[in-house]
Amino acid sequence: EDAGDKALAEVQLDKDGIQKLIENGDEFQSRIMTVIRELSVSDRFVDEEGSSSYTYPKGYKVKGIAEQVATLRQLFPELKDATFDESIASRPLPLNAEGYFSIPRWEKIAPTYGEAVNKVLATIKSKRKFYNYREGQTGSEYLRQSYESAEAFRKLGDEQKGHNILIVLCQFGLHHRGRSVRRAREVMNKCRVEFGLGAFAVECMLLTHPKREATPEQLHVDCAGDEFAPYTDGDFSYAPFLHFNYGEVRFNARWFGDALERCGSASAFLIDP
Repeated sequence: EDAGDKALAEVQLDKDGIQKLIENGDEFQSRIMTVIRELSVSDRFVDEEGSSSYTYPKGYKVKGIAEQVATLRQLFPELKDATFDESIASRPLPLNAEGYFSIPRWEKIAPTYGEAVNKVLATIKSKRKFYNYREGQTGSEYLRQSYESAEAFRKLGDEQKGHNILIVLCQFGLHHRGRSVRRAREVMNKCRVEFGLGAFAVECMLLTHPKREATPEQLHVDCAGDEFAPYTDGDFSYAPFLHFNYGEVRFNARWFGDALERCGSASAFLIDP
């Protein structure tokens, strides 16, 4: 309460400003809750994060939903008649979200999650130079969605029932730059409204936003919503990531405790946790 009084005193809102704050009370409350959750995050793996000045490449910006959906329908025949909830993108953005992205249900692309990941990777390869360090390693013994990510997409799917292209609030890695995937997951789990995006979602976002990966000297994308076991021994302690080098997009996976200043975990947000 004291902090709120002090903040209001320093901002020095006039009558119109106070009225606007009152009218947007729900959004105000949501932002306060998000900050409180972030401030209460535990110190687990805190040594796996550092400062980073890397950012998105010039020319990248979040496209409109209609344009994103048109791209997906063109690239995937399975989505030719896919619908989406147009009303969702009109909602205000919560703190740390960068925009609304169109992400298909992976089940509409292939029978298994790994096959869907492969299909989208193949589509990226058909559009630009691409290299896959994990060729042949997308079966369930290697790659799986995290429980948190799978549950969040199940909830989103239930909320957008009847639509095969989901409209999702996302950020493309900037919010978690310099953090290991393991540390980023810790921050997300404590916030409860945020969850990591896996390879399938990130690849689809990259298809609709090719300028997101365009140069080596930029922030690259960790896929914190997936778990990867490089030796098929049940130890899913790696996570996929996408980056750009030598003129091509590259797909790989590394230990989830590595904190690189050039990488940040992509994530999404539930509107009603």
